[in-house]
Amino acid sequence: MVHAFVHTADPAAEPTEDELIRVGGPRFGLIVSKAVGNAVIRHRVARRLRHICAEMRTEIPVEADIVIRALPGAATADSAELLRQLRGAARKLGLGVRPVVRSGEPA
Repeated sequence: MVHAFVHTADPAAEPTEDELIRVGGPRFGLIVSKAVGNAVIRHRVARRLRHICAEMRTEIPVEADIVIRALPGAATADSAELLRQLRGAARKLGLGVRPVVRSGEPA
């Protein structure tokens, strides 16, 4: 499950405190509950998701805040499947990421 919020600021308005502390790039938050698995599984899922977020960072608007909640199925999904699902969710949210082409499929 993915939620996104894109900050839009009026360029004529005085910058707010939030805008003053924002440093380049989108922000990602991860929620990996105990429903996903034990601590080892949860940390593995979180590491995979962090790696995917780093890969997608250049494609997401810098004003975006994205929260990713890992569902129990994330424990058995491989990194390629997680990447495909996150890209699909980002596209549905209108964040303009490119689709993943699976190996063996035409581009």
